[in-house]
Amino acid sequence: MSSQRDRVRPARLPGRLRRTLLAGLIATAVAVPVSAAASPQVPAPAAVSFAEDATLTERYAANRANLAEAVRMAEEAGRTGRAARLRAMEAGGTARFLAFDGRGGGRAVEVLGDLATADRVAVLVPGSDTTLDTYQRLRAGAVALEQRLRAEHPRSAVVAWLGYDTPGTVSPAVLTGDRAEEAARALGPFTDRLRRLAGPGARLSLLCHSYGSVVCARTETGPAVTDLALFGSPGAGVDTAAALPTEARVWAGRGKADWIGRVPHLRVAGVGFGTDPVDPAFGALPFAAGTGGHSDYLKPGSRSLDSLARIVLGTAREAGHA
Repeated sequence: MSSQRDRVRPARLPGRLRRTLLAGLIATAVAVPVSAAASPQVPAPAAVSFAEDATLTERYAANRANLAEAVRMAEEAGRTGRAARLRAMEAGGTARFLAFDGRGGGRAVEVLGDLATADRVAVLVPGSDTTLDTYQRLRAGAVALEQRLRAEHPRSAVVAWLGYDTPGTVSPAVLTGDRAEEAARALGPFTDRLRRLAGPGARLSLLCHSYGSVVCARTETGPAVTDLALFGSPGAGVDTAAALPTEARVWAGRGKADWIGRVPHLRVAGVGFGTDPVDPAFGALPFAAGTGGHSDYLKPGSRSLDSLARIVLGTAREAGHA
């Protein structure tokens, strides 16, 4: 006997309407719950360029000076809000940035921990609407992860990688992989350079949130990247984990209260990102993500934070097989 689901079939929507509805759903899914207002163009110095053999000390010092100059220029231009947020990033003059660019939405790559001695390094890749004006959300997660790692393994470091122009919460760019393709072309070479800057034998993990998982799914990685975790993901743009351009172990998790799970993981006419990474058919290793929502994966004390830390440390086991 056929089931009720088999007997009752929903009417098929016209193609254009179906694509429009899908686009709206995906826009809601990928967006960060708290939207950042579009930042006006803020004056700032050009980013510092470094020779390949520049030391960590040289990079940190030059970027601190660049950040301080960006604060001064923002204040001089009357951009007091941006100036205050940049001043918070200075962390009293102790922040360590591998890269910093205060122009426009901005870019920043910050190190938490001692990278030079670290043999376990996590790279956090954020999602949509992450700019210098919302940077503290990214940094708070990086701090929580670094503290959790260091409690178990002192030779750990975390890199908060705002190394691309993230799409806005409500914009056509958030519906496609165009920004992700551009970001991936920067992230892959960055991981190679990071390996040379880290401690001997360091293993790297990419931890990719929301639209950041679209970035990681397009990033070609070398052997130094041993693990890739997708969480709060709208999809990877491919049908299976095996199709990703990496030899790393691929993990996927989603908190029970993350509303992104209620959005169809489809791809229509170039809009959307396809198969849900937590679907067993995708083939990723599942990790326990607890009961949290879309912005809670790196919350101190959370199940998801513990799982991600274990992935970085190489002590993780699949959810349900612990």
